[in-house]
Amino acid sequence: MEEKIKRGSYNKMFKGYPDVLNIMQMCEMLGGISKQTGYKFLKEGKIKSVKVGREYRIVKKYVIDFLLQNNWFFFDENICRW
Repeated sequence: MEEKIKRGSYNKMFKGYPDVLNIMQMCEMLGGISKQTGYKFLKEGKIKSVKVGREYRIVKKYVIDFLLQNNWFFFDENICRW
């Protein structure tokens, strides 16, 4: 039940992002991490992605799954904390 609430909060938080992201959008969603760190997550398989030509495409749901699995955020009445 708690995961469902967190997933709903993430969906609200990220509703302005497209369903399929590029690397910069993914990094922004993850709190502004560097592109280098973003690519590392993708290459290590921590976040599922698809490579289209020379570029990665990431489904927004996979970024949210990553956040839920790693407990990056804690939600309490719409407050986001590290």
